[in-house]
Amino acid sequence: MIKYLIEKEFKQLFRNSFLPKLIFIFPCMIMILMPWAANLEIKNINLNVVDNDRSVVSRHLVDKLGASTYFRLTAFPDTYDEALYGIEAGTADVILEIPRDFEKDWINGKAPRLLVAANAVNGTKGSLGGSYLSAIIGDYTRELKSEMAVRPLAGKPLPRIGISTLNLYNPTLNYKLFMVPALMVMLLTLICGFLPALNVVGEKEAGTIEQINVTPVGKFTFITAKLIPYWLIGFVVLTICFVLAWLLYGILPAGHFFTIYGFALIFLPVVSGFGLVISNHSATLQQAMFVMWFFMLVLILLSGLFTLVHSMPEWAQWITRINPLRYFVEVMRTIYLRGGGFAELLPQLGILSVFAVAANVWAVKSYRKSN
Repeated sequence: MIKYLIEKEFKQLFRNSFLPKLIFIFPCMIMILMPWAANLEIKNINLNVVDNDRSVVSRHLVDKLGASTYFRLTAFPDTYDEALYGIEAGTADVILEIPRDFEKDWINGKAPRLLVAANAVNGTKGSLGGSYLSAIIGDYTRELKSEMAVRPLAGKPLPRIGISTLNLYNPTLNYKLFMVPALMVMLLTLICGFLPALNVVGEKEAGTIEQINVTPVGKFTFITAKLIPYWLIGFVVLTICFVLAWLLYGILPAGHFFTIYGFALIFLPVVSGFGLVISNHSATLQQAMFVMWFFMLVLILLSGLFTLVHSMPEWAQWITRINPLRYFVEVMRTIYLRGGGFAELLPQLGILSVFAVAANVWAVKSYRKSN
């Protein structure tokens, strides 16, 4: 009996000409557009430089800033007040003022001060712009120190401290390597959560659900037959995402694909079962869509996709503990970036298994069938 129900679900799914296209087009659109849009890197910051010194040292500093990909030198006003007009007009984001006698003070062993003023209307852009500028100035200061003769102390040169930085797991600091695995989780959630949510309530409106209710099919068999097609669709969508991530961005997991598929086998029943729960409690398609969208929006925002969980307020961090998306995002990033396996991800595996059992038991219990 379950075989015929699954065949019915597939026929009903592909009878709608739009849904099969959506399954292939939607992942392509998200994988092409979202990694570029969902990028928290701040680049091309408009910088106004007020160089009151006009010396060789100050000119080299300006050249170093112009060579950075983070800043775009837009103007060189004569005074600080003129530079502020650029801030007010929106043509400048950060102002750097180099004082007079900057080079002279440096040669004489004094500590010259630079003024950095950032437009903090956009707090993220202002704070990061100031931090980037401070880092470049600090790097330039170290270069100047290395070029100067080291003063002797008791006949011995002062020791130099060298710093070597190694970026583990993501050597090129490629932000897409961090975002793309999490976007796959969002895609699986939207497709395999929304489609089951619209399934049962769609049959309620069409009247076909009454034909099934008069059959001897049990609730467990009925719910299982409803969910299996969407689990298979989820694996197809996940495979499409793997191919697109490789073709478009050259991103491959440091771990094994089978580990990801194994966790997807647990995660897909969570979102599809939750979708069926909403469908069982909804009377119309519009109601199911709005309720599902409300929960999906909250779950995605609290998953750590855009904002790290540890950067959230403490009360929000407690809420994320009951969010299954958080754990699968952690799984995907761990496998893609660090090559983690099942042994390392056992806590996430156990929590997702609990969510899967709870969601599907709720889906079976909430389905009202009159025998």
